[in-house]
Amino acid sequence: MSLLAVAQFVPGDDATLNLAVMRELATAAVARGATLVVFPEYSSYFTPTMDQSWLDAAEPLDGPFVTGLAALAVGLSITLVAGVLEATADPTLLSNTVVALSPAGSMVASYRKLHLYDAFGQRESDWVLAGAIDEPQVFGWEGFTVGLQTCYDLRFPEVTRRIVDAGANLVIVPAEWVRGPLKEQHWRTLITARAIENTIYLAAADHAPPIGVGNSMVVDPMGVELATVGEQTAVAVAEVSLERIASVRQANPALALRRFAVIPR
Repeated sequence: MSLLAVAQFVPGDDATLNLAVMRELATAAVARGATLVVFPEYSSYFTPTMDQSWLDAAEPLDGPFVTGLAALAVGLSITLVAGVLEATADPTLLSNTVVALSPAGSMVASYRKLHLYDAFGQRESDWVLAGAIDEPQVFGWEGFTVGLQTCYDLRFPEVTRRIVDAGANLVIVPAEWVRGPLKEQHWRTLITARAIENTIYLAAADHAPPIGVGNSMVVDPMGVELATVGEQTAVAVAEVSLERIASVRQANPALALRRFAVIPR
């Protein structure tokens, strides 16, 4: 039996306070048996509007915030995934980066958001550098092969498909899914679709309202919603198994039957 948790909260502009909330949520998840804990996009720093303060808050991946995450992973003996603001060589742009830390505190994978949120009246690209289209980084956790993507990437099914082609059977999606007309419906539909079409588990962690839609969740390869947080700051824990993936893929061998590959533009 493997247990993972999605942890939902509202990051603010105080990295130390954000890390303290993450410690509290991760501790609660571990008390319920979770050994992998997923936090939202922008866990290190967030304000309602992007501005110069975001650039000022961005750090290298060996900076104090990720170092604090690594210490938390070691202290609780967990694998921890979270979205952070990463400094880049361009002082006018930051990277929207997801990091995965092992129970030993080492960084086992990182991912820089490919599709920036230039939609629904937003312009993330004014402040964020899009990630390069590299081979997806995956890592192992209790027999699973785990891949990473971020928020708006959910609207591009080829992102998840490339990760699955790299071997992933569990995909993690830190997000700050902004509320708006039908946005909660989109969130739930897209998470479920990505899980069903790839016959994988998908674990998505969002910000709690009022800006995020909440509803952080874990969905199984048949689209079954195993655990959901709702609108509060909290954790949801779900049991996942390789046997479930094998069973679903025997009934629905969609990956084996497909006739198209993903080619980067």
